[in-house]
Order: sequence, then C-alpha cells, then structure tokens
Amino acid sequence: MIKLIFLMRRKPGMTRAECQRYWLEEHAPLVKAKAAGPFGVRRYVQVHTAYDEVNERMAKLRGMEEAYDGLAEVWYDSMEQFRAGHATPEGQAATQMLMEDEPNFLDLPGCRAWLGEEHVIIDG
Repeated sequence: MIKLIFLMRRKPGMTRAECQRYWLEEHAPLVKAKAAGPFGVRRYVQVHTAYDEVNERMAKLRGMEEAYDGLAEVWYDSMEQFRAGHATPEGQAATQMLMEDEPNFLDLPGCRAWLGEEHVIIDG
C-alpha cells in the first residue's frame, strides 16, 4: 500500500475549527469527486486534531512543537497506480484544481507531505 501523507497547518487568521470545517465540507468533496477517477485512489482519510489540552501536554513533555491541525492519508494500491493516475491529463488537471484550493485553508509552507509505503505491525 502506498500512501500520500499530508500534515496540515491552517492558514494564518483562521481558527482550527474554521480550517477543519473548510477541509471537511469544501475540500473533501473536491477530492472525492476527482480522486477515484483519474487517480485510482483506494481510500482518502482525514484525521482532525482534537483534544488540544492533551496534545499540548504531550508536546511539552517531549519538547515538540505544537500539533498540526490535521493529517490526510491518500491510499493507492501501488506506486505504478499512483504514477499512472498522475500522468494522465485528467490527473494533472485534478491535481492543479486541488492545489488551487489548498491556500483557502492551509499555510502551505507550514505543511509537510510525502509518499510512503505502509508496513502493518498490528492489524485488528
């Protein structure tokens, strides 16, 4: 399983709740409409940061910076599938459209993204 992982920080001036609402109600439908077709996405998951007081305590104990506002996982069956989907004109147009929406709710320089391979250690 190949995953695109996206650690997200909200754009300046936006509350976490505003950012997460936009991400779930505005951006997610765009991903849903485009991802299955040109990209062959198996699964798209949003993990919204919550429990601020617990996160703040964990970060302080470990000397970490504050928590991200959320994490997105985009799942693909293989790297070949990822490459093939992104190589099509439809896939490139979908990528462009999604990237154009991201500044509406994200501080892109503060975000992190990467592709990785899943290694399941505990399942079920």
